[in-house]
Amino acid sequence: MKTSFDPRHQKRRKIVKKIFAQSFLKQKCDDPVEEKILENQKEIDKLIQTAAPEWPIEKINKIDLAVLRLAVWELKFAKSQPPKVIIDEAIELAKEFGSESSPAFVNGTLGFLLKS
Repeated sequence: MKTSFDPRHQKRRKIVKKIFAQSFLKQKCDDPVEEKILENQKEIDKLIQTAAPEWPIEKINKIDLAVLRLAVWELKFAKSQPPKVIIDEAIELAKEFGSESSPAFVNGTLGFLLKS
């Protein structure tokens, strides 16, 4: 059973925090995953925009956007985990860091992407 102490979950937490901070401060990346996400950010953001057209990227809560960017990168680029695992992790991160509506928004957005 997955716990909050799972090393993969801890790594995702760390990456989400860095992507979130990157929204405000343009810092040098020290994590290869974060670097790859930022390199592909325009394409990732287009996928997010396609999945949630009523929410322009600049209007999405920054922490939700960080969670989505990590999850979309894992789903569409890395493909190292099963999609259900990636989505479950993203929902858990949204519950931990986001607002009350974040888990549903993240789930709906990633669910749409998975179907398309």
